[in-house]
Amino acid sequence: MALTSDQIRHVAALARVALTPEELERYRSQMEVILDNFRVLQELNTEGVPPTSQSLPLQTVLREDEPGPSSPKEDILSNAPRREEDYLRVRAVLEE
Repeated sequence: MALTSDQIRHVAALARVALTPEELERYRSQMEVILDNFRVLQELNTEGVPPTSQSLPLQTVLREDEPGPSSPKEDILSNAPRREEDYLRVRAVLEE
């Protein structure tokens, strides 16, 4: 599909992207290839193929959220750069 520079300039303006003349030509040719690929996909026979939102079944890769024992307090405090008794000491981050 032949695209004009004006069409690419219009799309760039919609996206609020400034393009140099070299970028304009490069993106014009790249967009033509992309649209040609979509034209090929539109020619495929999809009769009898049900519409899907996912090509593979979804499954979670996360573990179940189950409570477990906490880490020992001394292990956690041993990594602190500063501590005060049983607490982590941090710099104040709020301004007055």
